[in-house]
Amino acid sequence: MNYRRFGRTGLSLSEIGIGTWGMGGNLWLDADDNESVRAIHHAIDLGVNFIDTALVYGNGHSEELVGRVLAERGYKQNSAHAYVGPSTGGGKTREAGEIYVATKIPPLNRRWPAKKGTPFHDAFTYDHIIASTEASLRNLKLDFVDLQQFHVWDDEWAREPEWQDAIGKLKEDRKIRFVGISMNSHESENGIEAAKSGLVDAFQVFYNIFDQSPERNLFAFCKENDIGLIARVPFDEGSLTGNLTMETVFADGDFRKSYFVPDIRRKLIDRAEELKHHLGTEASTLPELALRFVLHDAAVATVIPGMRTEGHVEANCAVSDGRRLSNRLLGELKKFHFYD
Repeated sequence: MNYRRFGRTGLSLSEIGIGTWGMGGNLWLDADDNESVRAIHHAIDLGVNFIDTALVYGNGHSEELVGRVLAERGYKQNSAHAYVGPSTGGGKTREAGEIYVATKIPPLNRRWPAKKGTPFHDAFTYDHIIASTEASLRNLKLDFVDLQQFHVWDDEWAREPEWQDAIGKLKEDRKIRFVGISMNSHESENGIEAAKSGLVDAFQVFYNIFDQSPERNLFAFCKENDIGLIARVPFDEGSLTGNLTMETVFADGDFRKSYFVPDIRRKLIDRAEELKHHLGTEASTLPELALRFVLHDAAVATVIPGMRTEGHVEANCAVSDGRRLSNRLLGELKKFHFYD
């Protein structure tokens, strides 16, 4: 596993992190807890040191699974903000590096994404920010989280003092280390104004072969301001795995049923089929190609695919081998941008 600097936080994150939305079980209806736990353990064994979760994933269930894994591994937090191993004469810091946990504050109105014109207090209040963080800590059984993120955002809220005051209080009480914004899907610049406050340490952004919009302005902004960048949805919720077909059936309640509406689904399937012509020595599968694309720019500190099986963990972690796509292939992949 290779590691990258996470902006001004000073943390060194594994290029492959683990996203745990699919483990929550509320909008992904085929999750198995024991399988999810084994996958997290295996990812850590292979060098993954960044786990991303959220209070809303299964109403805290995803966080509880992460907490279960950390407890099973005997991890504890110390006053120096580090995980240490099982207590054997004082404990020993993991040689492979620390494990960093990120979570998110859900909006009060439970609406994703945040629509333009939504009043700040419909989504967040001082008390809600504090209470959500404390609930996450209880689920995770941790004293602090390394990164607390706003799960939706509208830059019209950038100068609202309430979120700034709440974040200040959480830092003062040593319940969070750093602050981030999980940008709305396909809105890679909605958060930049908030970052100009100097209080935002990280962005989590939708970035993959089909949505390359962060390359327009966000990457340069993050480099100039030393902000850490987490890339999410590298497989576009499944269209970039090569497994999606027009016959694929999602159960009622599974969000992918509404995400892959027939017209969009057909276009994405056709693009994925065309992408297969670019497989070869640089990447042998679509998931590998998708991950290597996301990691090609140094602005990205880590990418967080969902990995609910040990097989997925093996395949995804293998991509962190130091190899980069050629400029020729990257130029070809630029043509596959789909989302505006």
